[in-house]
Amino acid sequence: MVGGANIDIKVTIAGATIPATSNPGTATVSIGGVGRNIAHNLARLGTPTRLISAVGRDPEGDRLLSETAAAGVDVAAVRRGRGKTGVYSAVLDRTGELVIGVSAMDIVDEITQRFLGRNRTSIAGAAFVVADCNLQRSSLQWLQQCAKENGRALVVEPVSAVKVEKLSAILRRGAEIHTVTPNAQQLEVLSGRDLKSLGAIQQAARRLHARGVLNVLVGLGPDGALLSTTQGDEVKQHHIPAPQAKPVDVTGGGDAHVAGYVAGLVSGMRPLQAALLGQAAAGLAVSSTETVSRKMALPALTQTVSALKRRVKEI
Repeated sequence: MVGGANIDIKVTIAGATIPATSNPGTATVSIGGVGRNIAHNLARLGTPTRLISAVGRDPEGDRLLSETAAAGVDVAAVRRGRGKTGVYSAVLDRTGELVIGVSAMDIVDEITQRFLGRNRTSIAGAAFVVADCNLQRSSLQWLQQCAKENGRALVVEPVSAVKVEKLSAILRRGAEIHTVTPNAQQLEVLSGRDLKSLGAIQQAARRLHARGVLNVLVGLGPDGALLSTTQGDEVKQHHIPAPQAKPVDVTGGGDAHVAGYVAGLVSGMRPLQAALLGQAAAGLAVSSTETVSRKMALPALTQTVSALKRRVKEI
């Protein structure tokens, strides 16, 4: 896993959200970062995972490394950089939905092509290479080329509607990517079109296939997910419903979704089976106040996967 690792500061508004003024609420501080969260979830799901990231030589960096290592993630390749450990601040409404987030993660820019080159052996030997778009565009391009040269599958998580443009730039170069995992907003940016219906999302996914993406897994929030896969010259698309779980905090749902999907692929599942596992993991994550649920484990997802399998539809 190559991507961001930072401290999360989450504040939740207690009542109605009133803009441009102070709102009463609660606050938590924990370790986070898209790449780090995916790695943490993968470790909980029993998938051996190495994290390549960058943190500062500060107490926050110390905490992040020690807690991530304690979760079972190999952190030997995390750079101790010159800057401060990154911070992600999120404001949530009383239902747990994101109101606004601010990312202060300049230190991720220290994950350069040169730094990645020093870790080429572990990247080239990985079963899957997973990267997030917190990385510089040049670093993402390096990873894509390394994965291609060594016959490794690359999974890219766009992170946000702003950062997804880095992925778009790579696709313009004609790069082949195993899977991209945007939400609907990020897919709009990738496609350059408003996506007001499931049919429009389906067409946008097909256009990504034409640009070199083999599998597109679109997070649709409470509406579940869309999986679009290529099978030879044929495209198969399935709508996966959301698990029947009450959302508490959506912050870590997308990261768990990607982790469950990748864990399934690593274990030999086909993309649809893996996507069901990812959706089950997302449901568990959003029903917890923790970014990475302490309950995250394969046995905890089995019943949900079975229920989702009965409700999945080819479209």
